[in-house]
This record gives sequence, C-alpha cells and structure tokens, in this order.
Amino acid sequence: MAAAPRLLAIATAVPPYPLDQENVVERVKLLFGRSPDLDRLLPVFLNTGIQTRYSCVPIEWYDRAHGWPERNSIYLASALDLLEAATKRVLRLNGRDKSEIDKIVVVSTTGIATPSLDAMLIERMGLRSTVQRLPIFGLGCAGGVLGLARAASQAAAEPGETVLFLVVELCALSFRRDDWSKSNIVATALFGDGAAAALLSTDGEGPAIVASGEHTWPGSLDVMGWEVADEGLKAIFSRDIPNLVTTQLGDVASEFLTRHGLVFGDIDRFACHPGGAKVITALEYAFGLPEGALAEARAVLRDYGNMSAATVIFVLERILAKTQATGQHWERGLMTALGPGFTAGFLLIDNR
Repeated sequence: MAAAPRLLAIATAVPPYPLDQENVVERVKLLFGRSPDLDRLLPVFLNTGIQTRYSCVPIEWYDRAHGWPERNSIYLASALDLLEAATKRVLRLNGRDKSEIDKIVVVSTTGIATPSLDAMLIERMGLRSTVQRLPIFGLGCAGGVLGLARAASQAAAEPGETVLFLVVELCALSFRRDDWSKSNIVATALFGDGAAAALLSTDGEGPAIVASGEHTWPGSLDVMGWEVADEGLKAIFSRDIPNLVTTQLGDVASEFLTRHGLVFGDIDRFACHPGGAKVITALEYAFGLPEGALAEARAVLRDYGNMSAATVIFVLERILAKTQATGQHWERGLMTALGPGFTAGFLLIDNR
C-alpha cells in the first residue's frame, strides 16, 4: 500500500496593516454617508464576529478611487511578499532548505499574475530551476481545501518528493468606494488579506491526508464569484449561502464520508472555512455539532476576517497548535470549504 502524503509543517503570514472593525465602520460611514441604505447595512459589520483584519494597504488608501491596473499591481507585489514570508517560515519550522522543494502548488483568486506567482517566487528566492509548478486560479474560498488536495495528489504521485503548497488572497483590495450594493457592503465587512504555506511529502512526520472530494451543485454558478469591472473585482454573494449550508451540505458531506466508511461521529476535529458568523452556525447545524463546537473557525474569523482560500489553513494551523499545546490527541479530521461553482471541498486527515 502506497504511503499517504503527510503535512510536515504549516505556516501563515499577514500583511502589515491591521484593520480594527470599529475603525472600519467609522470609515464606511464617511465613505457611504450618501447611501440611503447605510443605516440598514451597518449592522452587517456588527454581526460578523470580526474584531481585526489585515490589509496590504493602509486604511487611508480606501479613501480614493482605484482602477484595476493599480489594484493588480499592488496584488502582485504584496502577494509575492507574503508568499516569500510564509515559505521561509514553513521551511524553518520543518528544518528544510529551499533546495529540497520539488514542486509548488499556488492557489490565488484575487488577482491576475502571468508569469504566475510561483514563477515569480522561484526567481525571487532562487529556488531550483527544475521545480515543477502548478498555479490554480478561480477556486475562491474553496481553494484552501481543494488546492491542498491537489498538492497532496502531487506528493502521492512522487513518493519522497517535497511539495510546497501556497495560498494567498488579498480580498481587501476588492473594496469599491462608490458601490453601495449589499454584496460590496458584505465584502467590506468580511474580507481580509493573508497567506499560508504547507509542506507535504510521503517522507516525514505529520498528519496524513488520506482522501479528498468535492461536490458542485447544478445551476449554482451565480451563488458566489467575481464580476470584473473597470475598478477591479466585484464580489458576488448570494444571500442563500447559509441556507444552502444548513439544508444541503450535511448530506453531501455525509456521502463523502460514507464513501470512505465513515460517519460524522468518527470525526474528531472539523477544520472549516468560516465564511462568516452565520455560515459557521450553519456548518455546526449541518454536521450535527453543538453550538460553539467550531471554536477555531470562530477565533480565526475574529482575528483575521475572511481571507478566502487562506482562511481554512489558518484554522488547521490553530487546531494543530492547540493539539500540541494541550496534548489532546485526535485521530480523524475533516477539512471543508465552499467556493464558486458552487462547490464544496472535503479533505480527510488521519492523525493516528
């Protein structure tokens, strides 16, 4: 039986500018003061469960209008900085040298990069010229789970090789100061910036990734995504997302587990992309968990906001750190995330 790929180490990184949610609300009042719906929309900020987020630009940057070329230029520079920081940190945690990286999988959906970010990282860090690259675009919030699944497949296909999985999302760059739509308000209330890195190999110690899966609902292309406009990327959110999670995700996740001979009761830890406070509550209901069970997801949302694909890796990092600190061992974990498609991604982790 082939050895399963293992998570050797996880590291995260955030940009230098913290955004306190109360300060964001005051800024929004100034910027959207002319909107007749402002008073109705402001409670969105208060109900997110977010206290702090991070941005790759200072809060004053949002006072002015910015076009797509400027936003994407900032995306390229900031994303590369964060990826380099996360890569150096994850290598240091595992005691490996950059020369040991054989493959790179990079997930990002908040900007356009050609050459891709992985090629830029190879150039900046002086990685081996033979490193195999896989850039992935368009997975949105599901990218942390689905991208990690792709990286695990790469590691399983080449036993002994080291795969570097990277994800970076600069969601806060999508803020549109002249857009009073509810989707923009929700994005402004939720989104933050962040990056994460993981090392995977069949050679080493760490939790094993033993299975992955996904489900794309028919007729759901308009549930979540980006609309490209002159000012940049415009968020698309359906108000039905929490209801979809509550009514349909449980059955889909159960079917995934059944294919691997498991039920929800066999799962000791759930590492879920939080999305928002309502989504976390819906996830707990869908998986038959008591209220407050997804404590790590709530904590990451509180401290970092919704960083799209990167968020679930922050959640997993927190779960693993808590395990190490408390010595409370667990055997099976389930990672989940939802993204454009509309798609659910699943990853089964064996920590025995």
